[in-house]
Amino acid sequence: MYLKKIDGPRAVTLPGGKVMTRADLPDPKTKRWVASRKAAVLRAIEAGLIDRDEACRLYVLSPEELDSWASAVQRHGEAALKATRLQKYRQL
Repeated sequence: MYLKKIDGPRAVTLPGGKVMTRADLPDPKTKRWVASRKAAVLRAIEAGLIDRDEACRLYVLSPEELDSWASAVQRHGEAALKATRLQKYRQL
């Protein structure tokens, strides 16, 4: 079996005990960002699976967009990443 050489860990253990690997990350060609995909990227960054710069480069995100996701989760939880809830949480 051939493993591609990568920088950083191949898998990390999340605070709840679940193991997250690079295979659990969204496809780099993702166009539709649903809440679960946003949350997966944020969890990977927080756990050290990928760093912020790599996430921005891999998913063609601006640092500001990534920061907005992180601040929404920090203030209101992962439910704030849903597009349908965005207006409600901006009013608070």
